[in-house]
Amino acid sequence: MRNTLVNKGVLISITSPAAPPHASLDWFSRAGFGVFIHFGHAASRGWELSWQMTGGVEGQHPPRPGVPVEEYFDNAYAFDPASFDAVQWADAIANSGATYAVFTSKHHDGFSMFDTAHSDYSITRASPFGRDLMRELLDALRQRGIRTGVYFSLPDWHHPLYPAMTEETITRPYELGSYVRTDAAQWGQYRAFMLAQLTEILTEYGQIDLLWFDGEFEHTAAEWDYAGIREHVRALQPDCVVNDRCVGFGDYTTVEQRVPTEIPKRQWEASITMNDSWGWSADDRHWKSTATLLGILAEVVAAGGNLLLNVGPTGDGLFPREATERLEQIGEWTSRNREAMSGVSRAPAPMRAPLPIGVKASAGIERVFVYCTLRPHDTVIVAGLPVSRILNVSVLGTDISLAHTGAAWLSEVHAGVSDPLGDLEIIIPQQVADSLVPVLEVTVRTSSEV
Repeated sequence: MRNTLVNKGVLISITSPAAPPHASLDWFSRAGFGVFIHFGHAASRGWELSWQMTGGVEGQHPPRPGVPVEEYFDNAYAFDPASFDAVQWADAIANSGATYAVFTSKHHDGFSMFDTAHSDYSITRASPFGRDLMRELLDALRQRGIRTGVYFSLPDWHHPLYPAMTEETITRPYELGSYVRTDAAQWGQYRAFMLAQLTEILTEYGQIDLLWFDGEFEHTAAEWDYAGIREHVRALQPDCVVNDRCVGFGDYTTVEQRVPTEIPKRQWEASITMNDSWGWSADDRHWKSTATLLGILAEVVAAGGNLLLNVGPTGDGLFPREATERLEQIGEWTSRNREAMSGVSRAPAPMRAPLPIGVKASAGIERVFVYCTLRPHDTVIVAGLPVSRILNVSVLGTDISLAHTGAAWLSEVHAGVSDPLGDLEIIIPQQVADSLVPVLEVTVRTSSEV
């Protein structure tokens, strides 16, 4: 397949080799925990990224006061996050135990946080900051072994070809389907611009492990041509993983602001904010506690997914104190419980417990992890285990072994089952119950032979 696009004013063609329909998910399926970073010029005013312009989305919590379009766009020309330090950000992310990070290269407002030759509305050209913030961050992340992801908005509310949002065309709050459509020729020019910016990201910023597309709700699948976008990415970086907002051609499922009630059948990720906002908002004091965030992380990884936890840096380029504290505390937890964060699968039926449980197989044994997201009182019962094959029960990351009793189900005993399932009662001492989301590890022989 051959794609033609404009790159720095020159028409070029890319011939893509034969490739499988999806990128390899080997690393992503073992990632467990990542950090999302929503950052742009809106942070300097404490505005939600892009959505403050529209006064939020109709029916969505929380409601936000709208900002005039011209005032919002012009704010970029004073944006100067002078305290930004890529090393500090990368250290905070690495110390949290995250294995990958995703940064907003461009949100719906069209302001590019990287050095693009295709628009003057960027941090290097419009802003007094003048540096390529995204390049500095991606380099610092790679130096710490963190895989790099890039968020990219398909819409561009500032670009004249899209066309740019105005006071006459905006809806407050934002209504799905309220965008302006153009003729085919203009739309083709906009897509060429969009693909040219993607080419810059995928050819000038080193290895990009993941592309996180957004904004698919504006325009139809035929207009976006998701197959063409996915093939374009594959031609430039075959190993780059793409989310499902490249509709029909994504490699994994994206769930936003919740843990799904029905677990996706393929690899998935939950992207969740620490408070109610994606970008920095000084008025948003609704911070989730560390225990709550760890509970979400445990629930996600126990179900075989990844948690992408968001940070919205302040306008001067610092992680908020509340976010820094939570990342540090999450890092203390992940350092003890790394084994229960990576390569974990959902517990098979009929295994169950009143807490999240996940399983992980290794040579000759199966490890069952029980994530104490609610403070246990004195016992926890895990049902559906082969009780004659239980080798040990302990607190992960410690040398604490726990007293336990296994009892086969009467139905299994009466049926003469040689390897009966039953209930495992685990005794929880006070010092374990008082810790922050302890993880219990049950080790089970995988063979029924004695």
